[in-house]
Amino acid sequence: MTPQTSRAIRIDQTGGPEQLQLVTVQVGDPGPGQIRIRHHAVGLNFIDVYQRSGLYALPMPLQLGMEAAGVVEAVGEGVTHLKVGDRAAYASQPPGSYCDLRVMPATCVCRLPDAISFETGAAMMLKGLTAQYLLKRTLPQGGLNPGDFVLFHAAAGGVGLIACQWARAMGLQLIGTAGSDAKCALAREHGAAHVINYSTEDFLARVKVITGGRGVKVVYDSVGKDTWDKSLDCLAPFGLMASFGNASGPVAPFAPGMLGPKGSIYVTRQTLFTHIATRESTQAMADDLFAAVTSGQVHIRIDQRYPLAEVQQAHRDLEARKTTGCTILTL
Repeated sequence: MTPQTSRAIRIDQTGGPEQLQLVTVQVGDPGPGQIRIRHHAVGLNFIDVYQRSGLYALPMPLQLGMEAAGVVEAVGEGVTHLKVGDRAAYASQPPGSYCDLRVMPATCVCRLPDAISFETGAAMMLKGLTAQYLLKRTLPQGGLNPGDFVLFHAAAGGVGLIACQWARAMGLQLIGTAGSDAKCALAREHGAAHVINYSTEDFLARVKVITGGRGVKVVYDSVGKDTWDKSLDCLAPFGLMASFGNASGPVAPFAPGMLGPKGSIYVTRQTLFTHIATRESTQAMADDLFAAVTSGQVHIRIDQRYPLAEVQQAHRDLEARKTTGCTILTL
């Protein structure tokens, strides 16, 4: 067929938001194992900032975006779980979701239940699947049981607000941190059992008080450099430090020997894309997320919407910590 055209956001070199350029690209037919999808909404995530800035190095030029929802327009050979006309959503490699239309691998694309809107689908896949693998698959010794304390940094963000609700449904005592009283109130409203404003309080001291000096079984940390050292000291013996992001910058190298005196604690660095490496694991995680959302246990809060052409401002606001909940680009 004749290639179609699509608007897309591309960078030719790494740098600040000013590198994000609106361009027109050609989109052809899907090859084996691929689909062509027309987006209705696109998700915005901190990983997009890492890729734009060069913290995560990728070949240039680069079309950004890891998450979107829309309708399948064409299906390549060998794709059996999707058909033309399906409503679908994804969080997926390679980048490229900041556009109207794209061809992409079908592995991580899931049919979107009719009860979930395109905007919600675009907002929830990367963040919701991240919350799923953290709370269900990234577990301390003995797992997580009702009543257990966990510490979740950036609790008012997109992943955080989903995790607050899911943790409450699981019976966990989630201690959420955030950088303002308003964000703390938002985390509490969404299910955090305790909240700490880390800009005015020592979160380590508060965690010790809340847990009666015992510490938490696991810390989920997407902040990185600024929260790392104190987070390790929040852990109970044999606790798990689960790093999954670096919003404040990457964690400095450290000597493994330090983990022993702190209580024989564990450290892991998780990424979503290891968990969704196969069609089966992607679908199982998505089914769990879809059930949590359609049952009402988890509500996906979209607090910011920007037209695709205003993506530079969206990135500025995300980096300036001006956003709460989820952010989408509208088409």
